[in-house]
Amino acid sequence: MFMLDDFFKQCSASKISTLCAQLISMSKQAFAVNNGNIPKWENAISMIKTQNSGALNYVAPYLNIHAKNIDKDDLEFSLKQLMPWRKGPYQIGDLQLDSEWRGDMKWDRVVPHIQSLKGKTVLDVGSGNGYFTYLMAISGAEMALGLEPFLLFNYQFQAIRTLIKNPPNAFVLPLRLEDMPDEAVFDTVFSMGVLYHQKDHMAHLYKLKNMLTKGGELVLETLIIDAKDGDQIIPEDRYARMRNVWCLPSTDTLHTWLKQTGFSKIKLVDVTKTTPEEQRATHWIGNNTQSLQDFLDPNDDTLTIEGLPAPKRAIFVCQK
Repeated sequence: MFMLDDFFKQCSASKISTLCAQLISMSKQAFAVNNGNIPKWENAISMIKTQNSGALNYVAPYLNIHAKNIDKDDLEFSLKQLMPWRKGPYQIGDLQLDSEWRGDMKWDRVVPHIQSLKGKTVLDVGSGNGYFTYLMAISGAEMALGLEPFLLFNYQFQAIRTLIKNPPNAFVLPLRLEDMPDEAVFDTVFSMGVLYHQKDHMAHLYKLKNMLTKGGELVLETLIIDAKDGDQIIPEDRYARMRNVWCLPSTDTLHTWLKQTGFSKIKLVDVTKTTPEEQRATHWIGNNTQSLQDFLDPNDDTLTIEGLPAPKRAIFVCQK
């Protein structure tokens, strides 16, 4: 994969240089799997390479690529071969890629509460197509590395990277957090929208801690419940029609978990109810695809369709 060569060059000169060879080897194995969609995705990347590239910046709500004289119809067709687009939104020239999630809303809640990323080595766990990884790089990170095991989202990242002239030091690899060697090499680690997908939440928290340098900062964003609903809820089946939600803690419970893991200076900096403004169905996630509005009780938007508390997310910031 063309991105791996660029990653190796930057990685070799960075704080994570000791991990480079292992990460490249694991990534090549992940990309070599037998997936019938890969020819379609690679063809989409090839078509996108024929488009003009442009400089990247952030003009809320969009990660904006200032590409001139793009063939808008051809580019839209190519990018739609990589649907669904969950994270974003992006703007390429005058083409607006309105993803399911308005990632800018989450970013605006996070940024006021974290240490400066300038000059930092940053890990973005569960990065999706790299929307936040790019924002971390734009914010001054020396390197921002995203981990995303779903191959489609890696191809989306490469599609966007192809359109950027002189892309920043932001990379996404097709790896899981548990694949990473236990080396404390990252100054800041983000885990956003990941914890509730873990069967063993404590193992996830310990692994995040193991990746951080001493004094490094963890930014944890996850689904929570209000204390009136108990210490935690373990869904019997689905939660908001998601199959893989294993645990919804109260903020007090999550604070206890972080303390038990050994984090210090633990701060709850934000609690926000997820709304259909932030998570919505768009034509970039496919035909007849549902989103948050369809996952809530039609008669009571404080409940999911399963009768559980509707999605609410908390952001914790703490240090190793």
